[in-house]
Amino acid sequence: HTSHVKKFLLASKSSSRYRLLKNAGLAFQTAIPNCDEGRIKAQLLKSKISIKNLAKHLAREKAMSVSNKTNNLVVGSDTIIIFQNTLINKAKNLSQAKSKLKKLSGKKHKIISAVSVCHKEKQIWSAQQESTITLRKLSSDQIDHYLKKTGKEILSSVGCYQAEKL
Repeated sequence: HTSHVKKFLLASKSSSRYRLLKNAGLAFQTAIPNCDEGRIKAQLLKSKISIKNLAKHLAREKAMSVSNKTNNLVVGSDTIIIFQNTLINKAKNLSQAKSKLKKLSGKKHKIISAVSVCHKEKQIWSAQQESTITLRKLSSDQIDHYLKKTGKEILSSVGCYQAEKL
């Protein structure tokens, strides 16, 4: 029972993160992060940080961009995929999503997820988890069927798949 737990803000527009927390029975509200993720990512990569630390920095930036407007705890999160030592970016359309799924099909890649909790513009907790995933071999028809089923919502997922929807 979570009625005694203070609500927190999820600094995200991700429908899958929203669903995950809702299904866990947590009381929260969402707030759209006020940061340019693409610009921040480009600056971080230019500064020569390890790509493995990119998700941690982005999660913090998202949470911090909301924490300056509230007294609530703010949770920011980010997930990146590294395939063959290269950062995989989100697809801009379903055609790119199909190409990414074909590239990942039957192969290993790393998923790095990070979360940051901020309060009044201070990070008070963070964590990062790295997993190695092998996506099963998918035929072109299977990819087409999957993308038809998920639609454009899948474009919000960096690898163009959501494990809970496979």
